[in-house]
Amino acid sequence: MLIPIRCISCGKPVGHLWEEYQARVKRGENPKKVLDRLGLERYCCRSMFLTHRDLVKKVGQFKR
Repeated sequence: MLIPIRCISCGKPVGHLWEEYQARVKRGENPKKVLDRLGLERYCCRSMFLTHRDLVKKVGQFKR
């Protein structure tokens, strides 16, 4: 649902990078280059960004 504040595997703070990553990829930049420039070098951190799906709007429909 939401990107974690820290990487689940290594504990590196990554939550503050999500909005910038998302904006740059939507502008058409290569995701690999964006991750490199943001300083995400470890596979665990990179995989969180590449596989994350934003489900807040879908789940929000089911609130009481």
